[in-house]
Amino acid sequence: MARPCSRLLDYAAYLAVRLGVCFIQALSDEVARGFAGMLATIAYRVDRRHRQVADDNLRHAFPKLSDAERDRLVRATFCHFLSLVIEIARLPRKLCVGNWRDHVTLVGGDRVVGAMTSGRPALIVTGHFGNWELAGFALGLLGFRTHAVARTLDNPYLDRFLQRFREKTGQRVLAKKGDYDQITGLLQNAGVLATLADQDAGQRGLFVDFFGRPASTHKAIALMAIEFDAPLVVVGVPRVAEHPRHYQVVVEEVIEPSNYAHRTDAVRAITQRYTAALERLVRRHPEQYFWLHRRWKHQPAVRVRKAA
Repeated sequence: MARPCSRLLDYAAYLAVRLGVCFIQALSDEVARGFAGMLATIAYRVDRRHRQVADDNLRHAFPKLSDAERDRLVRATFCHFLSLVIEIARLPRKLCVGNWRDHVTLVGGDRVVGAMTSGRPALIVTGHFGNWELAGFALGLLGFRTHAVARTLDNPYLDRFLQRFREKTGQRVLAKKGDYDQITGLLQNAGVLATLADQDAGQRGLFVDFFGRPASTHKAIALMAIEFDAPLVVVGVPRVAEHPRHYQVVVEEVIEPSNYAHRTDAVRAITQRYTAALERLVRRHPEQYFWLHRRWKHQPAVRVRKAA
C-alpha cells in the first residue's frame, strides 16, 4: 500500500503535468515550435548521460559518420523528441475528423485498412520512431477501434490521465503486464492490437540483427502472430514537412505468419523480418529515432566451453 507521502508526491507530479499540458495547448503553432526548440537546446546541454548514449548508438549504427556529423544527429534527435512531446500534448486540440488530411497522409493505407477489415486479428507493429502516437490517434478518427499495449506507469494518477488521453478517439490501452487474458481474448475475436517492437527484452530475449548488431527483442509478437494467424503490419509515422507539420503513416511491410508455418525457426524469422522493416524506416529518417535509449543494452552471453 502506498504511503501518504508518496501519494502526495504522485499527485503533485500529476498536477504539474496537467498544468504543463494546458500551457502547451494554449500556445500558437509558431510559439510551440520555438518552445520545443528551447527545451531541446537545454536538454542537449544538461542531459549528458542520454547525449552519450545517443552518440554511442549512432557510432555503431552509422560507423562512417564523423564526430561532427554524429553530434548534429544527436542534436536533431533531442529536437525531434522535445517537439514530439509538445505535439502529442496538442493532438486532441489540433487533429479532428474534418482536418486530419491536412496533417496526415496514408502511404499504403489500403494494406492497413485491408488487414483491419479482413475479419481476422491483426498486429500493428511500430517503434519509437516519428510520431508513433499519431498512428493510433488517426486510425481512431477514421473509426477503427484499436488496442495498444503499454507499460503501466508507477504514478497511478499520471497513468489514468495518459490512458484517458490515448482513449479519446476510441483506442484502448492494455497493460503489458496484467492484461494477458484480455490481449488473447482480443485476438481470438479478430481484434487489432498495436505495440512497440523495439524495446530491449533483456538477456532472455531473442537476439536479431538491428543496424548490424544483435538486439534483444521480445518473442511475444511473433508467437501471437503464429498462434492466432494474425498478419503483422509494420508501420512508421515519419514527419515529412515542417510548416505546417505533416506526417505520413507508412505501411512498410505486411507479414503473413502462414508463410512460416513449416519453418522450425518461424519465430526468429518473423522477428528478424519486422525488425529489418523498422530499420529501413529509421534509415530514411535517422533523426526521428529514439537513439537516446539503450536499445542494445543486452548482448548475447559469451559461452565458455570447459576444456576437455
